[in-house]
Amino acid sequence: MQGKSKLGTTHQLFDVNEFEGPLKVVEEFKSLYQRLNATNCQSNIVDEVYRSDVLFQDSFHRVEGVSAMKEYFNALYLNLKSSEFVFHDQWVGSSSAMLTWTMTYSHGKLNRGREISIEGSTEVRFDEKIYFHKDYFDGGRLLYEHVPLLGSVIKQLKKHMAK
Repeated sequence: MQGKSKLGTTHQLFDVNEFEGPLKVVEEFKSLYQRLNATNCQSNIVDEVYRSDVLFQDSFHRVEGVSAMKEYFNALYLNLKSSEFVFHDQWVGSSSAMLTWTMTYSHGKLNRGREISIEGSTEVRFDEKIYFHKDYFDGGRLLYEHVPLLGSVIKQLKKHMAK
């Protein structure tokens, strides 16, 4: 089954009438990341989507517990000038999902403050709330390539390796 929405294409791995709960969890997840910013990342909107014992992993960190996750988000969002997620496709099962997305952000000290876009995907596992969240993306493209001096070195290495 497949459906198209403003937030991307859904590839359902089950009958919608049987599993409204998983779709609701995924839609709440997407809504959270479209609203999340420096002013609300430590609020209860995070607790509404994630269990207190959540395990969060990305290319840079492994964070255990929703309180630690909110602290991590706070540190991230504090220095961002802007941040936006656009969700593309999603595959939803009865207790897990995989979503693809593009994140566009700007940070005053990276890329001369201009926007940076990165494509990635997120795996989530859940019951009533998400208890496991793992992001997959190119950490070098997200961060290292945009650090002055280091970015030039990484781009040259990539160019050399492609030969």
